[in-house]
Amino acid sequence: MSAIRILSSTAMKSTLDEVLPDFERASTHQATVTFAPSAKIATLIAGGEPGDVVIVTGQGIEHLIALGKVAPNSRRDIASSVIGLAVRRGAPRPDISTPDQFRRVMLAAKSIATSNPVGGGPSGAHLAKVFEKLGIADAVKPKLIYGPGGPAGLIGNFVKSGQADIGLQQIPELMAVSGIDVVGPLPGELQSVTVFSIGLSATAAAHDAAKSFVAFFTGPAAAAVMKRKGMNVLK
Repeated sequence: MSAIRILSSTAMKSTLDEVLPDFERASTHQATVTFAPSAKIATLIAGGEPGDVVIVTGQGIEHLIALGKVAPNSRRDIASSVIGLAVRRGAPRPDISTPDQFRRVMLAAKSIATSNPVGGGPSGAHLAKVFEKLGIADAVKPKLIYGPGGPAGLIGNFVKSGQADIGLQQIPELMAVSGIDVVGPLPGELQSVTVFSIGLSATAAAHDAAKSFVAFFTGPAAAAVMKRKGMNVLK
């Protein structure tokens, strides 16, 4: 039996919470996970944080491979996700089917929670560009509430508690919070698709056990969980 350390994007938390117990029972290995926004995970690993398995954005994995922190040829693209909008359960569901409708909803909202565009998840940085593109950055700035990142930064919690009227984040992260309704994805031209990838640390202490976890996490059982949690599974 080996102990595996996984460093993962928060977007994968709801999937890992369900998959890890099955992996541990099937393999007899044990796993611990550190969750944070992908950018923070990449920064930790680049700075020498030890671990065996890395799950971050595809861009983040490529960066870590280039730095020699993730083993070459170990990258597997596992799933993608898109940004969605959520409201408190039972609240009116706004129409965001077109960019113009989305713009109107943002201007009408009293408070909007998103990931922080600096150091938060990829959705926050993208949404800052969307607000600029729509010409509403100055108008929505006083309404914005930024999550702190990581599991504590799930935007759905701000919506559930009533701190924010509207929540914008990766759909799997929104779905991880009960008590809210996911209205749907951002309209096409405003959308951003984030690919999540898994790789082996170049200095994995539990290399064989880490490989067995990657095989498990890229198998059909984990894929079914990812799909149920709002991810688009990649073949």
